[in-house]
Amino acid sequence: MAVTAAMVKELREMTGAGMMDCKKALTATDGDMDAAIEFLREKGLASATKKAGRIAAEGLCTTKVVDDGKKAVIVEVNAETDFVAKNEKFQTYVAQVADQAAKTEAKDIEEFLAEKWELDPSMTVKEALAAQIAVIGENMNIRRFAQVTEENGFVASYIHAGGKIAVLVDVETDVVNDAVKEMVKNVAMQAAALKPMYTSREEVDAEYIEKEKEILTAAAKNEKPDANDKIISGMVMGRINKELKEICLMDQVYVKAEDGKQPVNKYVAEVAKANGAKIKIKGFVRYETGEGIEKKEENFAEEVAKQMAGN
Repeated sequence: MAVTAAMVKELREMTGAGMMDCKKALTATDGDMDAAIEFLREKGLASATKKAGRIAAEGLCTTKVVDDGKKAVIVEVNAETDFVAKNEKFQTYVAQVADQAAKTEAKDIEEFLAEKWELDPSMTVKEALAAQIAVIGENMNIRRFAQVTEENGFVASYIHAGGKIAVLVDVETDVVNDAVKEMVKNVAMQAAALKPMYTSREEVDAEYIEKEKEILTAAAKNEKPDANDKIISGMVMGRINKELKEICLMDQVYVKAEDGKQPVNKYVAEVAKANGAKIKIKGFVRYETGEGIEKKEENFAEEVAKQMAGN
């Protein structure tokens, strides 16, 4: 039977599922409306779409390390509430997503969502997500993933606060022992705690530095209008160096430093020397659950007042 626009519209109104999902369901069931509804329910699409408009800014970040530490993946999966994030079913699902993300060849999240779900190849990753939404009862979203590979060393992972923050650190090293592993774990904890933007100052965009110089030069001249160019330049470079020490992981003061002054790069060098190793922290990936997502602000007092007033 040919699937018409009117049939798709009717199924959409009955289930709340998306237009393309309705068309797919009707095509798969040869236009049988009841069978199409069942098809959507089995896939979890009928109820999932109705929840899709709700903000999913909680959830979990997790990591999976494979190939003897030579490769790792980091993922973020969102849900609406922290309550669900602590749910065992949700946590199991996030681990399954990480398992697949560790093996995927997808270049972005769209490709990843479109590939076959390895635990049930009859569904795509997106369809499996919709099925989980139906089971768990909240809007959910596989937001992002990143793979890190290091053939000449290893990739270390760290998960903070049960999945609120996850970090991968890529380290190139010719010595892998407990001391080196402990050092890299400490570096990962540093990245989790102090939220650096870059690994080292070499990564910082030159245009960004020049723009900062312009802004800080103008500010310095306003502060000291009678100062000569040498003094102004010194003020500006001092402030830029201070900023770089805050935003670059290797330049940050190591949080466990006994003197409260040792930077991370000196700590890494110290461990390398003690173990006769050549070590380079090549990069890191840091995910924080819900970062950048605009969360809905709830005014519970106002809500209660409205309910008491009968609104």
